[in-house]
Amino acid sequence: MCTSIYQVAQDGTHLLARTMDWPSLENSPVFLPRQFHWQTRFDHHTYTNRYAIVGGGQFDRLRADISDGVNEKGLCAQKLTFANGAQLRSQRRADKTQLAGFEFVLWALGHCASVADVIAQLPDIELMDDTHSDVKYGYPELHFALTDPTGRIVVIEPTTMPMRVIENPLGVVTNSPNFDKQLAQLDQYMDFTSAFRTGQVPLNTAKVTTGSLSGKSIPPGSYSPGARFIRAAYFKERADQPRNEQEAFISSWRLLDGVTVPKNTDHQATYSVYRAATVAESRSYYFQAYHQTAVTKLTLDEQLCQQTHAQRFVARDAPIVFNLNENGALRRP
Repeated sequence: MCTSIYQVAQDGTHLLARTMDWPSLENSPVFLPRQFHWQTRFDHHTYTNRYAIVGGGQFDRLRADISDGVNEKGLCAQKLTFANGAQLRSQRRADKTQLAGFEFVLWALGHCASVADVIAQLPDIELMDDTHSDVKYGYPELHFALTDPTGRIVVIEPTTMPMRVIENPLGVVTNSPNFDKQLAQLDQYMDFTSAFRTGQVPLNTAKVTTGSLSGKSIPPGSYSPGARFIRAAYFKERADQPRNEQEAFISSWRLLDGVTVPKNTDHQATYSVYRAATVAESRSYYFQAYHQTAVTKLTLDEQLCQQTHAQRFVARDAPIVFNLNENGALRRP
């Protein structure tokens, strides 16, 4: 269970926000440098990232995992759970890049400069179950939201191999396997523009509905994937278009308030263990754990890109902005 919301600000800023719904908090803000080496859990093949990354994840020697982040080219990516929709591969092939599903975001951010770059390389990518893997990890069902400074926003689904690419100018993703069906359900709640209905929405279009709510239903209040999808889309379309990154961050955080799942162990195992946002232009990453009132921000500027060691940051309950001192070392102001 997760919810992703994309916004375009008036000044051209592109921000991709999300909740991470999981039974426990396992990620923290991390920095992975250029030339970071990691091994896939599937067959221990070693990959070397081309680009530096900031995001939410974890690493330990040659193991790494990124759930959401942005690289130095401004490519932003997220992984979200995908209920009963993934069609993973089992057999090893030397001519393919074969990854555990949860490694796709790490691979994409480390190797690709744009959404178009990711899509061009999809024919060589296979997401694998653990039937013939070196390490048993189950059948990870995930799909992915990606954007970049061009404003292109897509969903990538492992319902086929090569994976399916869906243009997503609506900019909302949750967990159901049938994205087209989710879109169809929105007709009860809002009127789409003719450009949206014909698949001809120009890049960087902030709104894809007419703004008319006459005779429409009120969004449901539950935390099911379908209800969160409807609620996120409904209030995103009604919200003012933000002017810049600061307003886009604030707007996204308030929209995420409406889909954040509270901790309720008597009724469900998962809750929104953190929320995060990536910004394509400033290459910034915002992170707030469930128990925190403050937000951690990492900015992948050129000084940070020159760092050669992966780093993990412990987000405390105080405003934190990580910068570099005159010696190039990370410091807190």
